[in-house]
Amino acid sequence: MEYFSLQTNVNQLRIGRDVSKGIGNELGNYVVATMEIPWNIIKKSIGKSPTHIINVTSVEMNWIDQEIKKIPEFDTIVGIGGGMAIDVAKYIAWKLNKKLVSIPTILSVDAFTTPAAGVRVNHDVQYLGHSSPDPLIIDYNLLRSAPKELNIAGVGDLFSIHTASFDWKYANSKGKSEYPYKEEALLGGEKILEFIYNNIGNIRENNDNGLRAIVEAYISLNTICLPIDHFRIEEGSEHYLFYELEERLKRPFIHGNIIGLGIYLMSRLQNNKPDFITEIMNESNLSYHPKHMNIQKDSLQESLLSLKKYVKAKDKLWYTIIDDSEIDNDWVSENLINLIF
Repeated sequence: MEYFSLQTNVNQLRIGRDVSKGIGNELGNYVVATMEIPWNIIKKSIGKSPTHIINVTSVEMNWIDQEIKKIPEFDTIVGIGGGMAIDVAKYIAWKLNKKLVSIPTILSVDAFTTPAAGVRVNHDVQYLGHSSPDPLIIDYNLLRSAPKELNIAGVGDLFSIHTASFDWKYANSKGKSEYPYKEEALLGGEKILEFIYNNIGNIRENNDNGLRAIVEAYISLNTICLPIDHFRIEEGSEHYLFYELEERLKRPFIHGNIIGLGIYLMSRLQNNKPDFITEIMNESNLSYHPKHMNIQKDSLQESLLSLKKYVKAKDKLWYTIIDDSEIDNDWVSENLINLIF
């Protein structure tokens, strides 16, 4: 077991094999936010049992608030699972001012390293609050108990630096950047991408080094973005396609995979080395094709054709290539040809 003191919102990191075992014995009255599959994997090794279990089926804020009313007195909230379970735990920790422990069982999204909880209000994404895991537990064996593709999905929220950084540069060139432009932040993002590119083989194999590389990259991203108080280098047009699709289809997605689809399409809209980033996503075995997410061709076509209108209607979304682009039927047809449905 290794412990790290990090200059980020992660108060303590425990990383290694079987480091989640017995964590319940270290806690007082604790509550778990989880789902059936991850809970069944970890419950026999967690040690002392929780006083209450929240079975996460939604990240709608109203649903979480109703669940809070059912919780007995407790000291610590433990998020166990993927992004939805971790975000619910983060929201509860923030709202009730409780200690947070995060135990991701898949690495498909960076929720376990970011301070704000990504909740939904009528299917609209809102990032609320600030919570810091103490500790964040990265258990290699626990992560490998999940299907390999759910950990590989973690690179989606890192590859998005490719398109999101382009969007920030573009917004700045148009005098539309919502924040002071910082070249050093973009250079830091490029270093993270290079680090991930150099670890693609390990990530694809789901070995210890690959899992650690994703976590280190997420934490490095935090050290860039938290001091400037935004994630502009990592969130842009590729995320906005995801938001539109989620609102349109009213169902969740494996985050990194849907972001990969956004990267594939928005890098083409940007004319931003689309063949290069597609080759890298293919090399990592990221499941970004619509078929992997049960997205029908007509739904994706409608989403793309409506994307500009959607973005214009959401005044909190940052300025991106979408604002100045015309996505018509010809563009959609041309750029969906090589996607698998």
